[in-house]
Amino acid sequence: MNNDKRYEIFRRWREDNPKPTTELNFSNAFELLVAVTLSAQSTDVGVNKATDKLFPVANTPETIYALGEDGLKEYIKTIGLYNSKAKNVIAACKMLIDLHDSVVPEDREALEALPGVGRKTANVVLNTAFGHPTMAVDTHIFRVSNRTGIGKGKNVVEVEKKLVHFIPKEFMVDAHHWIILHGRYICVARKPKCVACLISDLCDFKEKLL
Repeated sequence: MNNDKRYEIFRRWREDNPKPTTELNFSNAFELLVAVTLSAQSTDVGVNKATDKLFPVANTPETIYALGEDGLKEYIKTIGLYNSKAKNVIAACKMLIDLHDSVVPEDREALEALPGVGRKTANVVLNTAFGHPTMAVDTHIFRVSNRTGIGKGKNVVEVEKKLVHFIPKEFMVDAHHWIILHGRYICVARKPKCVACLISDLCDFKEKLL
């Protein structure tokens, strides 16, 4: 795919949705960090149901740490892998309190040092909380990038590097959300909704359902 096509794809997405954002509910960087940590292999809807009850009670490293693992589990037990997630969140809260004055660091290395925080979670926090031009590649972004041709790669890191390299800078901060929303609602895994797609005429996908 050439850069003119890429530019037009993102131009259309911006025109359709000028201010895209995550579908996770959060009001500060710490809430976002917790929500993204909980969202691994879970839906945003499921995470929101849990955090809508949790955050009014505890939404700082100190208050969540005070709940302890068992207390936190009561709020997140409807989410998959909640045992390991509770352990990681409590441990991450302890590190934030001890090492970062309870403030979420605006730094990749420091974020990835937190339990339960990998490259993808760090990218989401850096992008959504702090406005960094990062790209967190999940299954939706991996699929859309390879299908459309905007950033083909054999693994998530390769796709991330291609997207960061090829996406025009003016679109980069919002690109993660445009692509993920496109994958979640239009370019779905089994039967992509090509008829309703804003960019079907620019897409490289050879099996379009038109």
